[in-house]
Amino acid sequence: MPSFSHFLSTFGETKGVFIDAMILTLKLTVVSVLLGIIIGLLFALLKISNVKVLGWISDAYVFLVRGTPLIVQIFILYFGLSGIFLIPDFWAAALALAFHNGAYISEIFRGSIQSIDHGQMEAGRSLGMSQSLTMRRIILPQAFRRALPPLGNQFIIGLKDSSLAAFISMNELFNVATTLGSNNFDEMTYLLIVAVYYLILVALLTLAVNVLEKKLAKSDR
Repeated sequence: MPSFSHFLSTFGETKGVFIDAMILTLKLTVVSVLLGIIIGLLFALLKISNVKVLGWISDAYVFLVRGTPLIVQIFILYFGLSGIFLIPDFWAAALALAFHNGAYISEIFRGSIQSIDHGQMEAGRSLGMSQSLTMRRIILPQAFRRALPPLGNQFIIGLKDSSLAAFISMNELFNVATTLGSNNFDEMTYLLIVAVYYLILVALLTLAVNVLEKKLAKSDR
């Protein structure tokens, strides 16, 4: 184990490169989770639709993602798309993470939508609103509020999953830590440093979700 003074000195000396990697990690996480929310909402709506075939498609997607490791999904997407056209490492990782996050987010949205009393849909229809308009204006806003805590958890999971982008040579936090560690023959120090940066990001994301929850709670009063 490195001494505390050695850890602090190395932490200070490498803060520039780690901050750049932290920003890249945060960008990757935000883009992939936002895309995952769009994908997840789409498949959640397919699942709760009255068309059985659409529900089967949603089930197949969720089963495929849950049944295969994320690193395999990243490699398949990265090397598969690279065989068709050139794709930057960032977008290969972002799309793979979005595809992965979308399956879990779809189940979050499905549960939150189905938790809304069915009478609200009937009330919207009785006012002359179409089913899609009722869903958009009445059901989905309430479902989003209920889905926010698990979405916050998925955001944090997505942040930690982004470390797998190191395997396609993205210079995010984990890749920078392992590269510096191997170059300086001091892996443990750099792993401890990168753990601190991940903890900082998780704390910031947790704070942001808590603030958003409180704002939404006030707007409901």
